Amino acid sequence: MIKVEKLNKSFGDLHVLKDIDISVRESDVVCLIGASGSGKSTLLRCLNFLELKDNGKVVIEGDEVNQDTHDLNKIRQKVGMVFQHFYLFPHKTVLENVMEAPVYVKGISKAEARKDAKELLKKVGLGDKENVYPSKLSGGQKQRVAIARALAMKPDIMLFDEPTSALDPELVGEVLATMKELALEGMTMVVVTHEMGFAREVADWVVYMHDGRIVEVGPPQELFHSPKEQRTKEFLDSVL
Repeated sequence: MIKVEKLNKSFGDLHVLKDIDISVRESDVVCLIGASGSGKSTLLRCLNFLELKDNGKVVIEGDEVNQDTHDLNKIRQKVGMVFQHFYLFPHKTVLENVMEAPVYVKGISKAEARKDAKELLKKVGLGDKENVYPSKLSGGQKQRVAIARALAMKPDIMLFDEPTSALDPELVGEVLATMKELALEGMTMVVVTHEMGFAREVADWVVYMHDGRIVEVGPPQELFHSPKEQRTKEFLDSVL
């Protein structure tokens, strides 16, 4: 579904991604872990083309994507993204937030978008909140609306950028439960997370990044219990 080869990205003099190689197959759940500043979020943003690479290849579903040759907005319809902060429209109800993009970006009829949005809100456990405004929701509920909104575009791949880090600890579980359900349904997911328990339980592959490079990749059992690289071991010792 995703193949990245020799991806580099700099911001001015700061070389943030250094020769990144990564492959994500259909229905894989890949968790990116590492300290803040290791390049995880930048890599995720390059997969959604919110940041444009300096060089290297980004291949989405077999198609090498370049800003000169592709309509990036079309590609983004296939690659949904959920951010750390929710960015819901405050003046629209929960239902309207979820309907917005299918109607205005994909041109789906309002009736169909409303039906899909209602189903998605039920799926994320918010079927009773469709006429509520975001200001009346908890952080965990807002993030679940954001997940429903991303799913409303029927993406093939979902990217999550630290989706629980802005939440109070007691609200983290409800968002992770929604993500676990998506994983069980076979959604292809790349997740930047500090939730090691989630990575251990749900990921097919865990990627440890440090200083803009991929240091180690492995199944969670292997990477968490017997990391091959000393740098990975030091990181895990500091967070577990």
